[in-house]
Amino acid sequence: MAVIADFPAYPDWAKGVTVAEVRSSYDAGDPQQRGRAREVFFALDVSPIKDEYTLAYDWSGDDQVTWTLVEGKMLKALEGAYVLRPAGAGATEVTYRLALDVNIPLIGMLKRKGEKILIDTALKGLKKRVESGA
Repeated sequence: MAVIADFPAYPDWAKGVTVAEVRSSYDAGDPQQRGRAREVFFALDVSPIKDEYTLAYDWSGDDQVTWTLVEGKMLKALEGAYVLRPAGAGATEVTYRLALDVNIPLIGMLKRKGEKILIDTALKGLKKRVESGA
């Protein structure tokens, strides 16, 4: 979860993310969220999506993080999650969920393609980053 929670490093490994800036954090309250990002601003350029948007995060310790769109220019809705489960021998199974909607009309095929690109690049980039030990 440490790599997922390190938003300032996203431009180094998450394809298309040009900016990832923590706007607010959980400072008190639930110990599973304390010190973690509450809202993060992103600039993204991954065809067919180019946008600037802010996501709100909800953390469940080191097991799960979910997010929802606060505001965006092109994106109308964006919800997702990373769910981490031990997979034995120091390995971790990562499940990534994503659903998005845009403010411009897109045929279903293009929307699904955009979702697939975002999912594939997120998982491949995360795997590479974790395995590099960075």
